[in-house]
Amino acid sequence: MVHHSRQEGLIRARVSGWRAATAPVVALFDAHVEFNVGWAEPILHRIQEDRRRVISPSFDNIKYDTFEVEEYPLSAHGFDWELWCRYLNPPKSWWSQKNHTAPIRSPALIGCFVVDRRYFEEIGLLDEGMEVYGGENVELGIRVWLCGGSVEVLPCSRVAHIERAHKPYTDDLAAHVRRNAIRVAEVWMDEFKNHVYMAWNVPLQNSGIDIGDVSERRLLRDGLQCRPFRWFLKNIYTEMRTYADAVAYGELRNSLRPDLCVDQGPDTDNIPILYLCHGMTSQNVYYSSSGQLSIGVLSPTIDDNDNKCLVDVNGRPRLLECSHAKNKRMKLSWLFTQVYLLPTIPFKA
Repeated sequence: MVHHSRQEGLIRARVSGWRAATAPVVALFDAHVEFNVGWAEPILHRIQEDRRRVISPSFDNIKYDTFEVEEYPLSAHGFDWELWCRYLNPPKSWWSQKNHTAPIRSPALIGCFVVDRRYFEEIGLLDEGMEVYGGENVELGIRVWLCGGSVEVLPCSRVAHIERAHKPYTDDLAAHVRRNAIRVAEVWMDEFKNHVYMAWNVPLQNSGIDIGDVSERRLLRDGLQCRPFRWFLKNIYTEMRTYADAVAYGELRNSLRPDLCVDQGPDTDNIPILYLCHGMTSQNVYYSSSGQLSIGVLSPTIDDNDNKCLVDVNGRPRLLECSHAKNKRMKLSWLFTQVYLLPTIPFKA
C-alpha cells in the first residue's frame, strides 16, 4: 500500500504504484474494476512473446445502482481531437481474420493496462507533468506506437468497470483534460497539433494556458528516436479525420450584440440559433479554404457523422452534413472579408 500525504491525482498515483512494484509485469487499474476468471493469463502470454506490447483487457460495464454486469461489444480504443478516449470498432484487418479471440490492434488505451515493468520505464512511464487525469492514456498509446511498441486489446481477457455517477475529485475536469491535451499536442503531434487547439477552441498562439515544462518529454522523444505523428495517422489510426484545409476557427459573434454567438442549437432541428456566448463546443466554428463554415464539435473519425456545415436553403440558414450538402450542390460556400483585425484575447482557464 502506497500512501500519499496529499492528493496527487490519478497519473502520479499510478506512477508511484509502479515505483513500489517489484514483479516483472505491472497492471495499472482503477480501484472500481472487477476482474473476470482467467483475465491475466492471455495478457501475460502476449507480453512474454514481446515485452514491447502494452495490453488492455476487454471492458464490460457494472451498473453503479444495481451492480448488474452489462457486456460491451469488442472494441479498440481511440480518441477524438480533444483527446477524450473513446471506443472504436475493431479494424477491418481484425474482422477479416474471422477469429474473435485474436488481439485487437488499438491506437490508444482506455486507461487501464498491463505492461512489462522495465519497458514501461524505458518508454517514459506516464507524463507526471499532467494534472488529475485525462489524456495520459492517449499520450501513452501514441508514444508506444511512435517509439517502436504496440498496443492491443485482448478479447480473451475481460474485466468490468463501475462508472460513477459523479467524479468526486474536481468540479471542472475539462480544464485539466484541456491542459493535458495541449501538452500532448506540443510534444507529439507535430504539424497536427493545431487540431487539438481547434477542438478545444483555444488560440494557437498566446493561449493563456500554462501546460508546464515539456522539455523533458521532448528529450524523451528524441532519445527514443520516435516516428513522426503523421506515421501514426497513416498506419495506426487510419480512421482519424484531419482538417488541413481549416484556415480559421473560433466563434461567430453578432456585431450588434457581441454577447451573442452562432450556436448549433438542438441536434434534431438542424437550425442554427443565436445564443449567449459560452465557449462550449456547440459554438465552435471552423472556416475552410473552400469557404465552408462548420459549426459544432469536430467529427473525429470517418465512422462518425460528418461535420455540420452552414447552408443557405431558400434564404434560410440550416446546418446539414457537409458531405451531403456538397453532393447535392447546395449553397455552402461563404465569402469572408476582413474588415478590421480583432485583438487576440488570451484564453482563460
